[in-house]
Amino acid sequence: MTIELRRLTGDDAPRVHEILATPEVAAWWGDPDVETPELVAPEDPDTTSYAIEFEGTVVGVIQGSEETTPQYRHAGIDLAVHPDWHGRGIGTAAIHRLATYFIEERGHHRLTIDPAAENERAIAVYRRLGFRPVGVLRQYEQRRDGTWRDGLLMDLLAPELTKP
Repeated sequence: MTIELRRLTGDDAPRVHEILATPEVAAWWGDPDVETPELVAPEDPDTTSYAIEFEGTVVGVIQGSEETTPQYRHAGIDLAVHPDWHGRGIGTAAIHRLATYFIEERGHHRLTIDPAAENERAIAVYRRLGFRPVGVLRQYEQRRDGTWRDGLLMDLLAPELTKP
């Protein structure tokens, strides 16, 4: 699987919005009008967002955030892939690529990811890469309709990262 990751720019905003607005992605990400600006231009200086390109097309976005306080140093990852490209290993390859960067280039020993507890498809992908459940984050995320859903905190130690 050959994918490319590159930093998102303002020019990517329409495509990012399109990806986040698909029902399959919006179910997990929320309001694309709120999420798109934060992905394209994160306010947190320790957060970087990347376009996932496959065969010259932006097919998803992946975001990494770093906790740089020495005694808590770790990184977190978020992912969204357009449903037309689900099931092709693109998200798995993107997570592996960013995880490898965080471990080998940035020196992180632990990575976290926090899907919705009922997002079985995402959880299966993360498990294949070596992420393990840590615990359920109760009423972790408020949905657009005002209800709450649980999150599943997962983490991975550097030696546990497996190839896709």
